[in-house]
Amino acid sequence: MTTGRKGPRDDEAPEPGTPGGPGPFSEEEIAAVTGPGPDDELDEVEAAAIEEDSSDDEVTPDLETSFEKLVSKSRKLSPDRIRTVIESVLFVAERPLSVDELYLATGIERELIAEALNQLSGIHRDGISGIVLYEVAGGWQFRTDPHSGEYVRRYLRVKPQRLTRAAVETLAIIAYRQPVTRPEIEDIRGVDCGAVLKALIDRKLVKILGKREEVGRPILYGTTREFLEFFALKDLSALPTLREFHELTQEHREIVEKEAQPAPVAAGTVETLSDPNFTKRMEKSAAASEAALEELEEAIEAADRTQKVSSSVLDTPPKPVTGEEGPKPE
Repeated sequence: MTTGRKGPRDDEAPEPGTPGGPGPFSEEEIAAVTGPGPDDELDEVEAAAIEEDSSDDEVTPDLETSFEKLVSKSRKLSPDRIRTVIESVLFVAERPLSVDELYLATGIERELIAEALNQLSGIHRDGISGIVLYEVAGGWQFRTDPHSGEYVRRYLRVKPQRLTRAAVETLAIIAYRQPVTRPEIEDIRGVDCGAVLKALIDRKLVKILGKREEVGRPILYGTTREFLEFFALKDLSALPTLREFHELTQEHREIVEKEAQPAPVAAGTVETLSDPNFTKRMEKSAAASEAALEELEEAIEAADRTQKVSSSVLDTPPKPVTGEEGPKPE
């Protein structure tokens, strides 16, 4: 006979929330708060296509007819509307677009596109707008303001693209001397450039232009369109010159001179050319050289006259002797 109780009686049910007792909320209350659970039946159903399927004619229309319609529609656009259309196309473009490419994309006349680009370049310019319109690599492209680069890189979590000193030197030689061969590059730098040259080709900053018609047929190298985009150059004529280097501020000039490796032969050339008295000294030297050249020419003319007189005297036949006769023959 058992004396202990196996469990509580109905009149002795535990309090809600205590171990072994019912929860404080009912199942209906929990379902009302959490919502319905996942429908297991949908796992076996294939999802329907919710995008409207166009016919083949609509997907691949007649390009000539559609472009004619686009041209006809573009003729009715106002100058402000043309500017917004060009701005929208440039905004979504992944690379610089030329005027011809913008014409094929919009059907707007090239003259009107050029006017819109001039207006946009005035609106989106450096220091005024966060999006700057640049003329790069023969086309036009929107880029972020250079002064905001630090913030943009932080948001994108990317590091600034910087080239090594060897890469910059090699790239500069190719840019200014192209088409150029590898031996010519190495002759200027004085070191082997094979690895650096290969890295520049992999970065698509340098490309092979062909082979030179000489013994060994060395490969010719030149810069690419990506090179112009990388350095934000319109074309190769936009490369900086020595005169532009002189126009730099003292702070930037010190940075350039610090980064650049001085050449022993050209040491002090920049300082000499930047001397304000250098031009005067060159003018005096040129005047002295001209005076010396004139004296030399006069001396040469005098020597020619003396030579002519001497030649005329030596070439004159002797005059016959008169008044005396020689001994008569026996």
